[in-house]
Amino acid sequence: MSTIMEQARRGESDERIKAIAEKEHVTERFILDGIAEGRIVMPCNPIHNPTPAAIGDGMSVKINANIGTSRDMPDIEPEIRKMDIAIEYGADAIMDLSTGGDIDAIRKELLSRCPVMMGSVPIYQTGLLAARKNAIVEMTEDDIFSGIEKHAKDGMDFMTVHCGITKETVKWIKKADRLMDVVSRGGSFLTAWILHNEKENPLYKDFDVLLDLARKYEFTLSLGDGFRPGCINDATDQAQLSELMTLGHLVKRARKAGVQAMVEGPGHVQMDQIPANMKLQKTLCHDAPFYVLGPLVTDIAPGYDHITGAIGGAIAAQNGADFLCYVTPAEHLSLPDENDVKEGVIASKIAAHAGDLTRGIGKEKDDRMARARKVLDWETMYDVCLDPVKARTYRARGCTEEKEGCSMCGDVCAIKIVNQYLIKEGDVLTPKDPKQDC
Repeated sequence: MSTIMEQARRGESDERIKAIAEKEHVTERFILDGIAEGRIVMPCNPIHNPTPAAIGDGMSVKINANIGTSRDMPDIEPEIRKMDIAIEYGADAIMDLSTGGDIDAIRKELLSRCPVMMGSVPIYQTGLLAARKNAIVEMTEDDIFSGIEKHAKDGMDFMTVHCGITKETVKWIKKADRLMDVVSRGGSFLTAWILHNEKENPLYKDFDVLLDLARKYEFTLSLGDGFRPGCINDATDQAQLSELMTLGHLVKRARKAGVQAMVEGPGHVQMDQIPANMKLQKTLCHDAPFYVLGPLVTDIAPGYDHITGAIGGAIAAQNGADFLCYVTPAEHLSLPDENDVKEGVIASKIAAHAGDLTRGIGKEKDDRMARARKVLDWETMYDVCLDPVKARTYRARGCTEEKEGCSMCGDVCAIKIVNQYLIKEGDVLTPKDPKQDC
């Protein structure tokens, strides 16, 4: 059976490719060539069969929202609501990172309700099961691959797999002048496993087994950043780069096997280092789509890390990132609630759109907003903006007597004043309703 990548290499289009091409305003040939060469991925496990979407070169920047239960909050119902909110406000993908409750049942239920592509990190569940029996470091190689196959059989479209952590790259953690060592949960599991068992990472040693599973079930490999920096001090060091070089080698092996792959990174990175990080990834990983967390540009903003992540995400998107993993205000503090998810998604959508504008994508939305503002057409402004409810609420809390403007400028509204005297050819200065929302 041919994979999506192999079909693309034969130039075989289908309804999914057509839908993506229409949405992205490119040709089907452009999509097929990108998938064939590995510069674009279309995560689509046929068991799940999500709404078609593509990530990578020439595509609009996509965003992912993480949800999932924890030991302290194992109820699935809040996670279903979070997923619905994330999709309502524009998430292109959902990742289930559940670690509490009936994880298998939770995953299946979320998949059954999720219309967009969904991902997971199977080693979380594998490690937890091993910990309940004895210890995380006691999980077996069979446990690791069985866990991946279980998620694949349920329909996961992409999976984070930490294949770049090896006996060799772990040495750099020992040598590195890091303040926070390993902050990736999956990365910590495998680092501890390698050190305890004095064996090679099965995901690296038996990468061909993983490729066979990816071919069989048609899921996209998301090559995990187990050594991503967890603070500004640790960014762009030998440990991070050694893992990245290993992932670049694995990208080539995946392509040879006809398996789609993207690469994750880089965590916490100072702003001036973000462009270099994007360039390194694209160079070392042969232009594979880059899936970034943040990057978070400072470590001092607990409660506001959706902002630190959006700042870094915008710079990353400008410089080649293809897929942004949202960061919520609860990052580093707690499991996010529904409002945290909404705030995180919107912050990432702003970053993604800002990046798109630098690529010549999406300007029509900004132009539509500008035209609406020029004529004080509030309804159109609400229609264009990312959060109409919040926009309406802010304007309604302080309307002026003359009602056309807002309470910031009142009767000295710059737009209204100039509109009275400056009429340019083609201007139509007719607000829909000057008393809207007041």
